Amino acid sequence: MKIFITRHIPEPGLQLLREAGIAFTEHTEKRNLTLEELIEGCKGMDALLSVGGNKLNAEFLQASRHLKVIALMSAGYDNLDVDTATALGIPVGNTPGVLSNATADTAFLLMLAVSRKAFFMHKMIEKGDWGFFDPTANLGMELNGRTLGIFGMGSIGTALARKCRGAFDMPVIYHNRSRNEAAEKELGAKYVSFDELLEQSDVLSVHAALTPQTEGVFNAAAFRKMKPKAIFVNAARGAMHNENDLLEALRSHRIWGAGLDVTNPEPMDKHNLLLQMPNVAVLPHIGSATEEARGGMARMAAENIIAGLKGLPLPHPINKVIPRTS
Repeated sequence: MKIFITRHIPEPGLQLLREAGIAFTEHTEKRNLTLEELIEGCKGMDALLSVGGNKLNAEFLQASRHLKVIALMSAGYDNLDVDTATALGIPVGNTPGVLSNATADTAFLLMLAVSRKAFFMHKMIEKGDWGFFDPTANLGMELNGRTLGIFGMGSIGTALARKCRGAFDMPVIYHNRSRNEAAEKELGAKYVSFDELLEQSDVLSVHAALTPQTEGVFNAAAFRKMKPKAIFVNAARGAMHNENDLLEALRSHRIWGAGLDVTNPEPMDKHNLLLQMPNVAVLPHIGSATEEARGGMARMAAENIIAGLKGLPLPHPINKVIPRTS
């Protein structure tokens, strides 16, 4: 059995593949594959382990219908045409849960960095502007007791809420497709409408999946409903916020600050005006970038590959397709 891997992945995943007797080819160049290169790389292969934002669209899936299984080394799967994969009988798995704490830590970091203008103040040191003490300049805000709003109270949103309750005693409100009764019981989280989430949050952190319903939901109209002292944090998918609208909301002081681990578009241009704003902190999509999370993701992706090639149900499935044995 042979598989194609679109990036060099952490050793825990590779070790599992070796132990299962599965040969693998890794694309090791530090650049994204084109659609044509991805199709070519999968020729003669039994499975694909996809890392990064490869577009697994209908064209790719039709050309690679021979694949017995596809494993995504990610929790999100908005880059995958699930319906086409299912119609072609290709089981697909992802890596949910294992990156929850790491991503929640990143959202927590951004929230705190924005509240104290930390990235901007660091740049002042680099520019040689750490000089005269002005007791009224560049003041931040304290987070203790402020209301945390979560858009998408899944495992990541719950992990962030847990951290914020423990560190800053922040009341938690949330908006979800359905109620999260476990979070309500553990954290005293209160379910609210989307408009109530916008109106009541002092910090609004995004942790939902990217879907047609959530794409672009944080736009000018949404930012107008938020508090003037509110902090907006997105550690989910950049396409959920309109970046021009966010910039205008910050410029016009409709909201106080923003912390982004994801941008729209991504990667962000180095001249983007958001990078120069004192109340903004931007990271290059590092939510899962810990040894523990990435090692766990590689392991889970390998588990999906191994199960699929054995004709077994995937341990972490996206679609419900019985793997082919031949």
